[in-house]
Amino acid sequence: MQDVILKISNLSKSFGPVQALRGVNFELRRGEIHAIAGENGAGKSTLMNIIDGILQPNSGQILLDGEPTKISSPTMAQKLGIGFVHQEIALCPDVSVAENIFMAATNVSTSLMMDYRKLEHDAREIFAQLCDIDPSVLVRDLSISHQQLVEIAKALTLDCRILILDEPTAALTEAEAQTLFGIMRELADRGISIIYISHRMVEIFDNCDRVSVFRDGQHIVTQDVADIEPSDVVNAMVGRVIDNLYPHKQETPTEDIILDVQNLTETRSFRDVSFTLKRGEILGFAGLIGAGRSEIVKGICALEGDVKGEVRLEGETLSLRDYPDSIAKGMVYLSEDRKGDGLFLDLPIADNISALKVEQVANRSGLIQADSELQQAEALARKLNLKYGTMRDPVSSLSGGNQQKVAIAKMLSVNPRLIFLDEPTRGVDVGAKSEIHRILRDLAEEGVGIVVISSELPELIGVCDRVLVVREGQISGEVSGSEMTEENIMHLASVLDAHAVA
Repeated sequence: MQDVILKISNLSKSFGPVQALRGVNFELRRGEIHAIAGENGAGKSTLMNIIDGILQPNSGQILLDGEPTKISSPTMAQKLGIGFVHQEIALCPDVSVAENIFMAATNVSTSLMMDYRKLEHDAREIFAQLCDIDPSVLVRDLSISHQQLVEIAKALTLDCRILILDEPTAALTEAEAQTLFGIMRELADRGISIIYISHRMVEIFDNCDRVSVFRDGQHIVTQDVADIEPSDVVNAMVGRVIDNLYPHKQETPTEDIILDVQNLTETRSFRDVSFTLKRGEILGFAGLIGAGRSEIVKGICALEGDVKGEVRLEGETLSLRDYPDSIAKGMVYLSEDRKGDGLFLDLPIADNISALKVEQVANRSGLIQADSELQQAEALARKLNLKYGTMRDPVSSLSGGNQQKVAIAKMLSVNPRLIFLDEPTRGVDVGAKSEIHRILRDLAEEGVGIVVISSELPELIGVCDRVLVVREGQISGEVSGSEMTEENIMHLASVLDAHAVA
């Protein structure tokens, strides 16, 4: 079915002097999965927020089924059959999964009493398509990946004609993502049109029919995915040729060990974990979500759990009481949830960068010295090529890639000997990813220990010198060199014989 359900004509939107969209044209066909690609700040979110009625354009026209339409609010968008699953999770943590899923229907209900049994029954029917989540549990007790699935389940309850998915797999396991892709194709086969926003080229080319590229608030190109190469999409996104997304790897491994972990055990999460990290190398941690990757590194840093075993940092045996002890020893952890745990979004950039150890920029009385704080922040901003207005701007004003650079700067502010980075490029566009990968390699070559946890296997293979695979709380194997393939990593992450490599 090739008829156009949504047509955007010459749409523009500005925020004060900033032109977010410039004369954008876009068409969505009925029953297609249409990918939107572009760097952070390209205008993708602004356009989607206009389609969903969150924002109003300054000029231009929206046509639904050929009829000029003004979408004045998200409520009107829902009435018009438009559903939007945002990248940022927006659930009520203190009520149940079922209540979250049917919140919109509950708000318009005239019933005086809540039928919790029916809510949970209906929610279970929705989750039968996705995964096994108990609708009666509180949202705050769910993992990030399961919270993302709740957001998707909410959208599936709406009678959508158009479904917008903004980075829906960012927090999902591979199995959960594949289930979502199957549901997307089923919806498209029923005539529902899907706008799919993603930075992951493999998802776009495996699951979408067409792709549109945006750059600097303008529509650059639209093509059938069969008629364009991933490299062409990347180059259109950044406006230049990116020959190599990953920096060179260490050619001659050193024998100088930065980190030596032996028999690390936390009875609830992992057991008998032993590994080493050599100076100059980047070590990766792979595994399915829930395998214990994050728990291992949090245990090393004394962030959580009652951990037993031996940890030696540059030959020194560590005995850490809490995370401040870890920071004092020069060992820091960058959270996978940068907006929840990694940054203070409403505070200035400089305040965020100094937050991990404010005494470094304070006088003897403990008062923060603005000049010292600013000098520290500006020096790290130059090192990381941070794009910003002023250091007093809130972190929320930055693109996703630059927010992540602020989070990394915060780690570097304490002159660390070792950094654990959990999903360091989640939700970051391809240009910023390339820069972050270069930053990690530069740090490794400067002698800083680098350990990367990532669910993106191409990233682990591209940026790491070795990859340890975690399965059910244990290291099931190690891959390096020519053995570092997606097939081998997935085999170690999932098979019963955890020590066999295909």
